[in-house]
Amino acid sequence: MQSALRLRDSATHLRPRWRLALLFTLGALAATGQAPLGLWWLSIPAFAGCFAVLPALPGWRAAAWGGWAMGAGYFALSLSWIIEPFLVDIARHGWMAPFALFGLAGGLALFWALAAGLSHRLRGGALGLACALTLAEALRGTVLTGFPWAQPGHALIDTGLLPLASVAGSLGLTVALLATSTALTALLTGPRLAGVAGLLGFAALFAVTGQLPLAPPTPQDAPKVRLIQPNAPQHLKWDPAHIQTFFDRQIAFTAEPGQDGNRPDLIVWPETAIPVLLNDAQPTLSAIARAARGAPVVLGLQRRDGLRLFNSLVALDDTGKVTALYDKHHLVPFGEYIPYGDTLQKFGITAFAAQRGKGYSAGPGAQVINLGALGRALPLICYEGVFPQDVRAAPGRADVMLLVTNDAWFGRISGPYQHLAQARLRSAEQGLPMIRVANTGISAVIDARGRITAQIPLNEAGWRDAPLPPAMDPTPYARMGDWPVLLALLCLLTLSCVYNRRKRSGT
Repeated sequence: MQSALRLRDSATHLRPRWRLALLFTLGALAATGQAPLGLWWLSIPAFAGCFAVLPALPGWRAAAWGGWAMGAGYFALSLSWIIEPFLVDIARHGWMAPFALFGLAGGLALFWALAAGLSHRLRGGALGLACALTLAEALRGTVLTGFPWAQPGHALIDTGLLPLASVAGSLGLTVALLATSTALTALLTGPRLAGVAGLLGFAALFAVTGQLPLAPPTPQDAPKVRLIQPNAPQHLKWDPAHIQTFFDRQIAFTAEPGQDGNRPDLIVWPETAIPVLLNDAQPTLSAIARAARGAPVVLGLQRRDGLRLFNSLVALDDTGKVTALYDKHHLVPFGEYIPYGDTLQKFGITAFAAQRGKGYSAGPGAQVINLGALGRALPLICYEGVFPQDVRAAPGRADVMLLVTNDAWFGRISGPYQHLAQARLRSAEQGLPMIRVANTGISAVIDARGRITAQIPLNEAGWRDAPLPPAMDPTPYARMGDWPVLLALLCLLTLSCVYNRRKRSGT
C-alpha cells in the first residue's frame, strides 16, 4: 500500500505535460477493453490508475485537464476506425483523417474533463469520479444528437456480465467496470476494506448474472431468415464498372434453394443495397422478388420526396410491391447531413440544406413494421443501432429488431466489431432477438440475451439461413430505461462528496 501511495504521489508531482502524457497513456490502455481486443481485465487497472491520480491533483483545473488527457487517450484508440472513411478516396480526403481522429477524441474528452473537474471541486474522491464519469457518458449519448460509441462498459459485452444490461443497460455495465476500478484503487491506496468489498462485489455480479434465465431455446418450427452479404468495398460499391457485379451477387444468393431445400420466411439485404432510387426501382424490385421465389425481402435503398433525399428500408411482397417503408430518423452529423443546414438556408446559404437534397433528411421517427411469419419488427439503419433510446422510442414492443448497415465505412480493424458488439448489447437490454445484415459484415442473428447464433464473417461474400430465436418478456431495462441507474449515480455521488468533505474536516 505504501509503495502504491508513493507511486501516486510521484505521478501527481510530475510536470504538467508529463502528467498529461501519463493519463493519456492510461486512457489508451483503458480503451483496450473495447472490441476486437476485449482486454477488459486491462481496462480495470488502467482506470484505477487514473482514479488514484486525478482526485489527488492540486485543484479542479488540473483535474479537468487530467480528465481530458485520459479521455483523449481513450477515444483516440477506441475510435481509431474513424480514419477509415477518409481513406476510401485517399487522394481527396486522406489528409483529413488525423484531424478527424484527434478532433473527435479531443471533443469527446471534454465530457470526461467536465466529470473530473466537477468531481474534484466537490471532493468526490475516486468513487465520486467514477459516478461523475458515468453521468458524463450519459450526456455524451444524448448531447448534440449523441454519440455513445465505446462507453467503458462496452468492454464487458463479451463477458458473463452482459445479462446485467437487461436490468441496468449499457450505463449499468459502465458502473460495474468503473466501480471495480474504484475498488482496486481503494485496495492499493486505502481504505483497503472498501477495496476488498468492492472486488468481492464484482465477483458476486458474475455469480448473480449467471443465474439469470437464458434466452428460451429456438423451436424447431421457428421462422427462418436469410442473411445476404455481398461484400462490396466502399470504394467500389458505386463504381459503374462493379455495380452490376454486386447486384448480381445478391440476386444469386437470394435465389439459392437453401440447405434443406425450403425457402426462408424472410430474405434481408443490407443498407443501400441497390444503386437506384425507390422512385425508379420497380423493375429492380420485381427482379429481386422473382429471385426470392415467394419469400418476402427487406432491403435498404435511397428515395426522394420532392427535393428531399432519405436513407430508407423497404419490405417487398412476392411480386416486388412495397408493403412497408421506413426512413432513417437518427442521421450521422456531418456524415449524412450538416447540422442546422436547413436553418442556414434562411440566410441564403443553401449548400447544406437537407430540404434541397443536400444530404439526407430525417424520417419521422421509430416505427414497427409487420413481417408476417416473423411478427412485428423494429427497423434500424446502421448508426441507429448504437442508441438505446432509439430502440425504446418504438411505438410498441416488437418481436424482433431488424438492422441493416453498410459497415464498409468502418474499415477492417475495429469499427465493424464494435458495431456488432453494440447490436448484441441492444438485444440483451431489450430481451429481443436481432437480425443484423451488413454489406461487408459482420452479418448475424443474435438471440434475446445478446448471443450470436449465426453469422457471416467480415469481408466475406455469402448467404446464411438461420432460425429466428424467440423474444423474451420485456426486461426491466425495456420498461424503465436508464432512470434507475441515473438516480442511483446521483445519490452515490452525493454520498461520496459528503463523506469526503466530513473526512477532510475531521467531523
